[in-house]
Amino acid sequence: MSSKECLSKFSNNLFWDVDTSQLAMNTHSAFIIQRVLEYGQMNDWRLINRYYGLDKIVEECKQFRTLDPVCLSFICTISHTKPEQYRCYHFRQSTPTLWNS
Repeated sequence: MSSKECLSKFSNNLFWDVDTSQLAMNTHSAFIIQRVLEYGQMNDWRLINRYYGLDKIVEECKQFRTLDPVCLSFICTISHTKPEQYRCYHFRQSTPTLWNS
């Protein structure tokens, strides 16, 4: 499956703020993976899993500065890794705001 075909199959809500004609699956892999994990549906997850493979997704996720705790738990569970291996686990907000506590 080509990059453009894969991008056309994603849910419409994922890339509402960017020009999808400028996106490339290989060049912008970290951005696409993070968007799918945080805002995508299960079909979107299946698409990136088929395109990138679980190993590439996990390696990209380990470099993210921020990742939703639910998404972190999901990726750790599905890949059998520990949360301590992820950068976002160590870069949490030091002073939580009132609406997040």
